[in-house]
Amino acid sequence: MAPLHPVVEQVTRRIAERSAQTRSAYLDRINAAAAADGPVRGDLPCSNLAHGFAACSGSDRLAIRGARKPGVAIVSAYNDMLSAHQPYDEFPAWLKDSVREAGGVAQFAGGVPAMCDGITQGRTGMELSLFSRDVIAMATGVALSHEMFDGALLLGVCDKIVPGLLIGALAFGHLPTLLVPAGPMPSGLPNREKSRIRQLFAEGKATREDLLEAESASYHSPGTCTFYGTANSNQLVVEVMGLHLPGSSFVPPGTPLRKALTEEAGRQVVRLGEAEQRTPIGEVLDEKAIVNGVVALLATGGSTNHTLHLPAIAAAAGIELTWDDFSDLSAVVPSLGKVYPNGSADINHFAAAGGVQTLIGELLDAGLLHADVRTVAGPGLDRYRQQPFLDDGELVWRDAPAKSLDTDVLRGVDDPFAPDGGLRVLEGNLGRAVIKVSAVAAEHRTVTAPARVFDDQHAFSAAFSAGEIDHDVVVVIRNQGPQANGMPELHGLTPALGVLMDRGHQVALVTDGRMSGASGKIPAAIQLTPEATAGGPLARVQDGDVLRLDADRGTLEALVPAAELAARQPAAGANPAPFGTGRELFTAFRQAVGRADQGASVFGQAQPRTDQVRA
Repeated sequence: MAPLHPVVEQVTRRIAERSAQTRSAYLDRINAAAAADGPVRGDLPCSNLAHGFAACSGSDRLAIRGARKPGVAIVSAYNDMLSAHQPYDEFPAWLKDSVREAGGVAQFAGGVPAMCDGITQGRTGMELSLFSRDVIAMATGVALSHEMFDGALLLGVCDKIVPGLLIGALAFGHLPTLLVPAGPMPSGLPNREKSRIRQLFAEGKATREDLLEAESASYHSPGTCTFYGTANSNQLVVEVMGLHLPGSSFVPPGTPLRKALTEEAGRQVVRLGEAEQRTPIGEVLDEKAIVNGVVALLATGGSTNHTLHLPAIAAAAGIELTWDDFSDLSAVVPSLGKVYPNGSADINHFAAAGGVQTLIGELLDAGLLHADVRTVAGPGLDRYRQQPFLDDGELVWRDAPAKSLDTDVLRGVDDPFAPDGGLRVLEGNLGRAVIKVSAVAAEHRTVTAPARVFDDQHAFSAAFSAGEIDHDVVVVIRNQGPQANGMPELHGLTPALGVLMDRGHQVALVTDGRMSGASGKIPAAIQLTPEATAGGPLARVQDGDVLRLDADRGTLEALVPAAELAARQPAAGANPAPFGTGRELFTAFRQAVGRADQGASVFGQAQPRTDQVRA
């Protein structure tokens, strides 16, 4: 194993230094909360405790009443509308049995909301999506607030759900906590064929029935969608941070191995509460684990949503993670994965090629991951080189392939798809943005073209359908930031932008909204900060202004004289009080939310010192 890469070491050290005060305060809080001797419910008054087991029966009732066996909370995002979360229907019963077998008692402590970005895409409900992360965090906090629990099992997969569960659990950082995945659905219609049908529909060359047939052949059964968006990025990143059992992220639902791993998670959370190996989540998620998560994200071209979620998760553990940390790590972490939208393969192909275990081995051997970390499987990330199997019905772990079994999908550090991680920070007179170039061809990474400005994605779609845009263009979609309307995903832009690129035009997107893991081949400067509604320079851009996006140089500029740009009257911001689809319920969130480069959280975050903010 190579020594730790100097940039990984340097970035980790500066994160620890800038976070020293907040991290120390966080650890003091969780250590104080862990001071109880024996199950925490033993300190409850009799009336309180009686409420806690009133609905229980049999041995569970006796165990809770006796206050001698550890209590484990199950917090689940189950619902049967989301394919990724439908498998969780069966998990609580399995977990209760396995926790009981290990000498504890588990209770379903609470459910958290789980909305589907795929269903709300392009609809007003999408404006609740990012904020649902913080609602999930608060709901997790409510579930764990009863002082009945000595450990927690978190059941969630997608988008904002895993970050929300983690943020909530970190408020109870003294508890041993495992995340329990559900696994991906089987591979369906190849992703390139799905994209082809989408582009044909955008051009009016395919019918709605053609499109629906293609979409339903892609998303067709219980399990996570198989492209490498935020949901599967969540699973990979969480496993590399040591919060899943090794090899459990991409085992399909409805299989004996999935059930065995779920049951083992119940037994393991009880073991992690024992005094000699106590492993609270607040100590597992330290600066090294956070850096490991960022490295894994970069090495696989994962979702840009994690430039929001990982800083918010880190902040919940008293750690300050910045976009500069992402950028500096990206410069030295090679691209080892090629999973749609970065390539044609899906997450099942990635797993078959060696998956997370082979990836971790490659990164560890190259000195790009911290090996000396705590995990829910025990000390040291080397444990995550192993993958699970059933041997005569017994769950065992064996060494995974040291090298990829399919180099079209997963490669080693000595032969990467690209020398860097493909995630970059853009800076200039329009502010700061992030861009993922993993799937952007080299000849499309620099675009200089006139702007066409829209205040929502539907106005762009109407202009495209009317034939108004058939030339080189930088499409600007503004008033899409967290303060404006909750920062919705803008995936619906991709097919039309792809059509323009395929016609031979220079095309780029600039927005203060999100594109997540589905940005694909279009160079997209996203999450622009400060956002237009908050007075950012994007509010002063006009149709015809020449914009330059240069992903290689890391710049984003309006080629307009500074005095002229500053003198312009800003365009109107978003409606401050929209109604419909529940948006009125989130007015306080829009007023309280922080900047995108600080995680877009409503919980507040330590402001970086002035000497840490780049000009």
